[in-house]
Amino acid sequence: MASHGVRPDILARWKEHHLAPLWLSPTAHKPPPPPQQPHLWEWAKTRPLLEHAFSETSPNVVERRVLQYLTPYARSEHEEYTVGAMLCAVQCLLPGEAARPHRHSMGAVRFVLEGSGATTLVNGKQCPMEYGDLILTPAWCWHEHRHDGEAPVLWLDALDVPLHAYLGTAQFQPPPVTNLPETAADAVFATANFLPAETSFTTNYSPVFRYSYADATQALAAAPRAADGSRAIRYTNPITGAQAQPLLDCTMLAIEAGAATTQRRSNASVACVVVAGEGTSTIGGKTIAWREKDFFTIPQGNFASHAAMSKEAHIFMLSDRDVMRRLGVLSEETA
Repeated sequence: MASHGVRPDILARWKEHHLAPLWLSPTAHKPPPPPQQPHLWEWAKTRPLLEHAFSETSPNVVERRVLQYLTPYARSEHEEYTVGAMLCAVQCLLPGEAARPHRHSMGAVRFVLEGSGATTLVNGKQCPMEYGDLILTPAWCWHEHRHDGEAPVLWLDALDVPLHAYLGTAQFQPPPVTNLPETAADAVFATANFLPAETSFTTNYSPVFRYSYADATQALAAAPRAADGSRAIRYTNPITGAQAQPLLDCTMLAIEAGAATTQRRSNASVACVVVAGEGTSTIGGKTIAWREKDFFTIPQGNFASHAAMSKEAHIFMLSDRDVMRRLGVLSEETA
């Protein structure tokens, strides 16, 4: 590194006292590094590896039986994230198992990938878990999982852990359950265009914790088409109309067979789960092929487009877009 006329002994003295000249910074006033490349976890390869987790441990031994999707671009083993400000993983329950209640400062969502008969309880409200369902477990909500089905159930976990790790705000509370708040039945919000005239729900997250795939497909079918023919929906809070959960923005994209989306780019990062169909995505010039239950990332700064093959494809997408929006730095563009 050039010293720009600064004597080596002066540089050494500054370093000794934890001082550094800005003009010698490797990052200040420099162009940002190129975007990270996308990464694909094929379900056909991931699913057999999850079998080992069934035999290696149980929720009675560890808090949760979870295998994390870790970015290959981490700078150290202590840097645990999947993409952007999100950490994603697969959680598993076997028939008859239960994962005890706990809560934490991190917000989380669960997206069901396999199995039937499991239930997540969020602040005491029962949320059945079926394929393609989205379950919210917002920050500081008590949540637990029970499985009364006959085969393993697996779901995607997604949390804003990296953001809390950076801010130093990660907190965790084990049982016993205390201060369980009152919750409203989902039927209260089930009729379109109507809300209770008087409500005491003042949380910044949706009072609806379960968004079924059946409802999502119905909403997709009714959604207007974009210029490229695709349709997309956002999971929202029925009271505010904002995203269902702060900091984790959830959407689902539908692409007709043989069609492709326009290239789009954002400084928000996106994690994607293929819910139906098969196709390809071109992300930052790299094309990946995907099919049902595959999981892939779109790191910030990459142009991305998606194409479906022989039948309509559905892709569940979650992003840290709301983090960027709240900071006032969100940038989005279309090619």
